[in-house]
Amino acid sequence: MSSTSPKPFDKSDYVSNVWKEGIFGGKVLFCTGGSGSICSAQTKAIVYLGANAAIIGRNVEKTERMAAEIATARPGAKVIAIGGVDVRDANALKEAADRTVRELGSLDFTIAGAAGNFLSPMSQLSPNAFKSVIDIDVLGSYNTAKATLPYLMQSAEKYKHDGKGSARNGTGGRIIFVSATIHYTGLPLQTHVSAAKAAVDSLSHAIAIEYGPLGITSNVIAPGPISGTEGMDRLSKSDADSLAKSKKNIPLGRWGEKKEIADATVFLFSDAANYVNGQISVIDGASWRTSGGSPGGSWEYPDFLLSGAKVEGVKGGKSSKL
Repeated sequence: MSSTSPKPFDKSDYVSNVWKEGIFGGKVLFCTGGSGSICSAQTKAIVYLGANAAIIGRNVEKTERMAAEIATARPGAKVIAIGGVDVRDANALKEAADRTVRELGSLDFTIAGAAGNFLSPMSQLSPNAFKSVIDIDVLGSYNTAKATLPYLMQSAEKYKHDGKGSARNGTGGRIIFVSATIHYTGLPLQTHVSAAKAAVDSLSHAIAIEYGPLGITSNVIAPGPISGTEGMDRLSKSDADSLAKSKKNIPLGRWGEKKEIADATVFLFSDAANYVNGQISVIDGASWRTSGGSPGGSWEYPDFLLSGAKVEGVKGGKSSKL
């Protein structure tokens, strides 16, 4: 375990006051990509509201550090870090799910949030780079579902209800996939991610259809541009002009907050969403309805593509030739 002290939990950053404390008492969340900025916020909200959790990541130290931070959300919370896990490895994910149940007692909720991304036009996108994102996002989401569905089935049976009134013992047997909106219109520099997230959406819908009769709900959360996240730090330019252009394209005039993604997560796992299944919750301020054809910032469409220039000025650029 890292010797670094965990960052104190600030409720206002991760969950709204509208939710009743303890609504997820006795429940356990399994989250891939749990050390990332969006998934950690989702997990903090669920833990604050009573659940224990296991977060899964590739980087051992980062995963352990984030687990310690999430545990500060609620006195007595148990959050285990399962690091060194590649979501492309189905056996590793099954072992992580089994360990979660052994150590925490159950597995009631799943968030499939591990993902990979960078900016690159197709002319500079190698087949290997394309495959890497497909494998992490699509195969990783599938492996996460396969590893946890047997336990989610048990939870759904334990906490089943008919929709009349509130579920007395809470909810269970729910899975959320973290997707995106870029494939709704198509977006330059994001061919690989567009293909991957479209497949993730379809995977969630298939689970909703096949496992709905067993009481499981499967839904998607599609975030737009969210402040303070690794994705926006890596994939957007930080100069004032680029930021202003990016926010101008969003009808609400601002980037979203991690808390707004976490609140959607709480809703989908809560008693309020008992009949929500096979749906996509877009949390983006209507950004996707105005951003089609341009990745935002200073990459003007189609001028940037016609120039043949490499993506520069961001941490998440990629320039591998075909």
